[in-house]
Amino acid sequence: MKNKSLSFQIWLVFSGILLAISILLIILFPTTLRDFFTKEIYKSIENEQRVLTEFGNPDSSVSDPDVSLHDRSVEHIILPEQRSFFFYSGDLPTNFITYTQKLASEQTTISKRYSEDINGNRLFYVIRKLSVNGESSYLLSYTWDSYRQTLVFTLFRQLMLIMIIVFLLSWIPAIWLAKYLSKPLITLEKHVKNISEQEWHEEINVNRKDEIGKLAETIEKMRQHLVRKDAAQQTLLQNISHDLKTPVMVIRGYTQSVKDGIYPKGDLLKSMDVIEEEAERLEKKIKDLLYLTKLDFLSSRNPTQQEFQLDSLVLDKVERLKWMRSDLNWNVNIEKLQIAGDKEQWGKLIENLLENALRYAKSTIDVTIKNKEMESAPVIRIWNDGPPIDEAILDKLFEPFQKGQQGEFGLGLSIVKQIALLHKAEVSASNELDGAAFYVRF
Repeated sequence: MKNKSLSFQIWLVFSGILLAISILLIILFPTTLRDFFTKEIYKSIENEQRVLTEFGNPDSSVSDPDVSLHDRSVEHIILPEQRSFFFYSGDLPTNFITYTQKLASEQTTISKRYSEDINGNRLFYVIRKLSVNGESSYLLSYTWDSYRQTLVFTLFRQLMLIMIIVFLLSWIPAIWLAKYLSKPLITLEKHVKNISEQEWHEEINVNRKDEIGKLAETIEKMRQHLVRKDAAQQTLLQNISHDLKTPVMVIRGYTQSVKDGIYPKGDLLKSMDVIEEEAERLEKKIKDLLYLTKLDFLSSRNPTQQEFQLDSLVLDKVERLKWMRSDLNWNVNIEKLQIAGDKEQWGKLIENLLENALRYAKSTIDVTIKNKEMESAPVIRIWNDGPPIDEAILDKLFEPFQKGQQGEFGLGLSIVKQIALLHKAEVSASNELDGAAFYVRF
């Protein structure tokens, strides 16, 4: 059945449930009705006995031989309990009357219910002990089962007719329900197929609030994410090609000039220095691009957890990078901070933030670590007195190939953000104190 269409499966399940209910009713209904009417028959017999014994009913005290076996009225016979000879001309067999005498003599209660099959017909009767003219007697009140059977059959036939009508008419809402539930799923299938073929610019809207609607919302969010990711990928490829093209063109241009005996910088040594600088730029960008790709791969894996002193790592990076700008003042104020994570990645994060500060600082760089465990989460702050960050790009500063203040593209801050995300930390930037500050919050 799982290979059939969803609408057919829904209709089949709906019809199967109705059919199962119908079969169950067919089995249980007659038995339930018979039990119910049996109790009602006994109550009717006992009520008429009570009326007869308390108020008297001459018309019911004598059995009428002309009464049909299929009559539903209650018949009454008063018989002696011990006498072996008596006159009886009713519709009950004589041996049965004798049998009831025995039952009456053995009966320990005043009234008791019985039933018996006589000549293929079911007889319900109640024996009630009483005294007539000082002689122990009993009142035999009875009725035949023909009325119960007729009533059960009539009701059962009506029920079957109703169930057939309901079963037939239920096909219409079952088919409608199947199409109603499967239609949005067919629409979603179409959209998902288009998304798999990278045709994801059509908005998904099924206008529902149930589980299907929630599924549509999830697929729509996925579509929007893929659209943004595709746009970012295209932009990234364009920026990569543009950013790598410049040093390659410089290297090729200078190399060709040197081969032709022309030295753009005046002599061979200075011209070769330019080629070497551009090669180093190209190498750094390629390494950053490969590292960012590596971080994207690691984002789907559990990061390495290693306990280490982050304050020692920061001090080591500061000492290594000081020589690049010997004219700068370094204000280092760090507290001890131990964290768990990938030490190599954290070294790359700190290094990129410090290199960014070196690039723009005029005279001063502040490096601070505050570890107030009882008040707030630990914070790393790296500030430089360079030009403020353009407010238009402040929120996009950590995106790949975002252009900085000097019009340069880079991946350094994007790597910083990716490493922070892998370790459940946050990075941000702000303009403050006539400079720019970068924060890492745990």
